[in-house]
Amino acid sequence: MLIGYARTSTVDQKAGLADQVAELKALGCERIFEEHGSGVDADRPRLREAMEFARAGDVLLVTKPDRIARSAADLLTMVRAVQTKGCEVRILSLGIDTTTSAGKLMLTVLAGMAEFERDLMLERQRAGIAAAKAAGRYKGRVPTARNRTAEVLQLKAEGLGATEIAERLGIGRASVYRVLSGAVAA
Repeated sequence: MLIGYARTSTVDQKAGLADQVAELKALGCERIFEEHGSGVDADRPRLREAMEFARAGDVLLVTKPDRIARSAADLLTMVRAVQTKGCEVRILSLGIDTTTSAGKLMLTVLAGMAEFERDLMLERQRAGIAAAKAAGRYKGRVPTARNRTAEVLQLKAEGLGATEIAERLGIGRASVYRVLSGAVAA
């Protein structure tokens, strides 16, 4: 059985998801699992469902490798997990089909190249940030919670808990605790 998996990073990318689904249907996928969410997130429930649904002999189709993985290691781990069930993977954009020896080789080589390119991009990014800092043009992220210390302390004084304070101010609960512990220590 051909099983399709389609994912976009945000709900706003409806057209992209529809395109993926249409392509998977055209290739004969009998079951397609769709979801919205960042590939970085560890929790991808529809991908997990697709993997649980797959039976020996099935093939999981995705349009691009970044639909199921964010790194070479992640991609290879995902493919191995599918293969342990007696299934294979096809990545349409790359023409990779792990049912063949050549497909397995290409997957490994391309996954390595993708990771290499990502590492180079991160190196360039770090170098750019260092140059911007040296030139005084890079200030970094503004610490939002610290800028709201007075509001956090006021709401705490009113008897609100950390969760309610975080929700009201639109900051993380851990940030609330950091502000409160800093206020106690000061």
